[in-house]
Amino acid sequence: MSRLTGGLIDRSAALSFTFDGRTYQGHPGDTLASALLANDVRLMGRSFKYHRPRGVFSAGSEEPNALVQLRRGARQEPNTRATVAELFDGLHATSQNRVGTLAFDLMAVNDLVAPVLAAGFYYKTFMWPRAFWEKLYEPVIRRAAGLGRLSQLPDPDAYDTGFLHADLLVIGGGAAGLAAALTAARSGARVILADEDFRLGGRLLAERDPLEMPVPDWIAALEAEFASLPNLRVMRRTTIWGTFDHGVHGAVERVSDHLADPGGRVRQTLWRITAKRTILASGATERHIPFADNDRPGIMLSGALRAYANRWAVTPAAHVAIFTNSEEGHRTARDLAAKGVGIAAVIDARPDVPKTEYRTLHGHVTGSRGRLGLRSVQVTAAGRHEWVDCGALGVAGGWNPNIQIASHHRGRPVWDEAAQTFLAGPGGPVGLTVAGAAAGQGSTAQALASGARAAVAALADLGIAAQLPALPVAEDQAPDATPLWHVPGKGRAWVDFQNDVTVKDIALAHQENMRPVEHLKRWTTLGMATDQGKTANVTAIAVMSELTGQPIAATGTTVFRPPYTPVALSVLGGGDTGPQFRPRRLTPTHSWAEAQGAAFTEVGPWMRAQYFPRPGEATWRDSVDREVLAVRAGVGVCDVTTLGKIDVQGADAGAFLDRVYANAMASLKVGMVRYGLMLREDGFVWDDGTCARLAETQYVVTTTTANAGTIYRHMEFCRQCLWPDLDVQLISTTDAWAQLAVAGPRARDLMSRIVDGVDLSNAGFPFMACASLTVCGGLRARLFRISFSGELAYEIAVPARHGAALMARLVEAGADLGATPYGTEALGVLRIEKGHAAGNELNGQTTAQMLGLGRMVNPKKDSIGAVMSRRAGMVADRRVLVGLVPVDPAHSVVAGSHLFAEGAVQDTDHDQGWITSACHSPHLGSAIGLGFLEDGAARMGEVIIAANPLQGQQTALRVTSPHFIDPDGGRLRD
Repeated sequence: MSRLTGGLIDRSAALSFTFDGRTYQGHPGDTLASALLANDVRLMGRSFKYHRPRGVFSAGSEEPNALVQLRRGARQEPNTRATVAELFDGLHATSQNRVGTLAFDLMAVNDLVAPVLAAGFYYKTFMWPRAFWEKLYEPVIRRAAGLGRLSQLPDPDAYDTGFLHADLLVIGGGAAGLAAALTAARSGARVILADEDFRLGGRLLAERDPLEMPVPDWIAALEAEFASLPNLRVMRRTTIWGTFDHGVHGAVERVSDHLADPGGRVRQTLWRITAKRTILASGATERHIPFADNDRPGIMLSGALRAYANRWAVTPAAHVAIFTNSEEGHRTARDLAAKGVGIAAVIDARPDVPKTEYRTLHGHVTGSRGRLGLRSVQVTAAGRHEWVDCGALGVAGGWNPNIQIASHHRGRPVWDEAAQTFLAGPGGPVGLTVAGAAAGQGSTAQALASGARAAVAALADLGIAAQLPALPVAEDQAPDATPLWHVPGKGRAWVDFQNDVTVKDIALAHQENMRPVEHLKRWTTLGMATDQGKTANVTAIAVMSELTGQPIAATGTTVFRPPYTPVALSVLGGGDTGPQFRPRRLTPTHSWAEAQGAAFTEVGPWMRAQYFPRPGEATWRDSVDREVLAVRAGVGVCDVTTLGKIDVQGADAGAFLDRVYANAMASLKVGMVRYGLMLREDGFVWDDGTCARLAETQYVVTTTTANAGTIYRHMEFCRQCLWPDLDVQLISTTDAWAQLAVAGPRARDLMSRIVDGVDLSNAGFPFMACASLTVCGGLRARLFRISFSGELAYEIAVPARHGAALMARLVEAGADLGATPYGTEALGVLRIEKGHAAGNELNGQTTAQMLGLGRMVNPKKDSIGAVMSRRAGMVADRRVLVGLVPVDPAHSVVAGSHLFAEGAVQDTDHDQGWITSACHSPHLGSAIGLGFLEDGAARMGEVIIAANPLQGQQTALRVTSPHFIDPDGGRLRD
């Protein structure tokens, strides 16, 4: 066992877990990586390209090597970093990216042919012969792609989304983040502290005595105070993975990833955090020093060795060596020695080697031995070579601030020559301040002070006064690395461990003239692994700098993009899978319709009653025909709540609508309704609907169901951006009002039985009238005399909660009138019989002229799309809306069929139009259709051919008026 004394693990409880089929023991507080090291497991993975043996390299989310698959079956999760996987009892983990066992991977043969798989080989190889791409190259590449494997089973876990707002967001729970959160929270500001770890403390947890008091005691006191502050939200296990415009940040909280059984809880939550100010206290990542064969299991970052010893009380070997260019390596050696770990040697690359109680050598590590785990390292000094036996090597090459989030708005990092690292530059997210090690303030004392000062300054910008808190005395030794970017040698020195990019690959990229940093990345695949270059990019830039002879600042750098660490697609979807993929909206009468046995269909986001079957009706057509005939002969009731409804109010409401609609609306009289046509900016028809003027400064407009949200957003854009000077306000009331259509020759009789004290005669309430009134003895309502069916009709709107009751009252009150509920199928038949254009006709490629509505584009005023609609090509379009009936009534009409003259060749050159809508008309006793036909108005009575090549059909149709029922409109005005 490799357990040491101390640490922040709970030794009173044991956790059992498996890795590659073997059972091991760990403790609460362990990560999978620390538990494996405690069980003497150093080999944890294989590299992507050459399948070289890999062991744990770091102790955090920057880990490029120890990627594993967790859990089994449908919950299997590939590419999980063992360094951040919190251990729980029963955890099942397996290695990945191997063929055979982890110790004997058959794909390691790739390493033997490494010379022909050099950087960029695929760009040169897979180009020829061309025929090989589809049959050979692409299948092979697809099989080789990826590291882990998905189960291909539906994800059984639940995910959620949430929204949070704060005055200040603090990213990172280390010394700087804790100081910033404490300062801000005491001021009374709304504060969110987010950290990706399951414990607060960050790098403090990895050090030995960084404060005057024990670190756990100080953090415990902070957490107790944090819990007492209602204005502070602490979010552990939460990664801020991206920052976006207007202070919006994406965050993923791992709610139950650390539990064997989620117990009904969501697995992860996607948070959208909006903050007025942000402090980035994300710390720094230690960098390594490439040397020959520096990728063996057991070779890791020096700071990671220290973290495993101090936080998790574990060492990867009984004897370790350190390779350093700064005091950091000696700090690791002292901490390990204090834990009883043998220090084989500290190899210090600096010319002045300090005197120590352990063996210290001046020189460089130039090689290593050990196939599946490190056994010894070669030390070279003054031309002399020495092999030092050790089971692990810690490498300390300096620190790189974690400034990725500060670059997400294309803020380019700036090279700091004194600190020998990149710092956040200008052009980053507005309102974001970098503090602590992420800002180059590397000592604990500097980090604490930096975080507190950043909080005071950020809140001062918001007009909130904050005081600097009393902070504990802390160590104040800043990193002092002497630049050493790699050790020259003949062997392969690895820069990017996961993608197997070496110093020689970078040299080859330089030789191939792939010298700009972005070219270097793509030529070598450097930094494209799951760690996104956190442990490789800066070193690679420095190596390229040496090759070009340019300073690092002139060599360039990458601009980081979200996500900061990998994010599962499931959580990005917010759990929108299965029934939640497209949540179903239910109309106010849904429960009532269910009780009537209605069949339902999806209409956009809504579930609507399709038809209401009755006993004895053998097919759906029987039900639909009955409903249509009932409307034509008596009265029918249909829920049309799904139509978009927008309240437009203000002194300039009429002027605003005149600009949005093609026809005039400002001249509409109070108490009347007008049919409205809306054009896109390119002049094509976008939507139609009605506009009712309920008062001098209040209009209610309706839209089609499909465009309800789109049109509202468009109108809001016009109000806010195009004409902000107009006195007009908008509100979507689609969900606020239940709206029922009452249609048929007995509609007035039925409405008179529920409307309170209003004359519904033609004289008192004519066609296209509207009013606010009450129904059923005092229930407020809105009544519109409009018709979608071509019959005498009304639409009655009441508050949504009363919709089902009103439907039941109407059907009950009209029982002797034959009141019949009807669904969307009958509604479609009624509108096609009347020739009313709907979504099928308003498909984005039709003009007002084509629909026979050209006169609605008012030439006396300007409106969106009006000028473009008068373009010569659009005005000259000869396709117009017509009706179509089969010559043989037994034949069907198929929507989507194309129209050709009799005897014409059926190709695109002779295509004369298409059918948009079709149905069976019980009134005519045959199929009917609507479509667009060239010169259609002049071809009434002509026989044409409808071709349906998908089903091999050809049908002879006769051209008719699109108004199959009551072409003069007498019924709806009766």
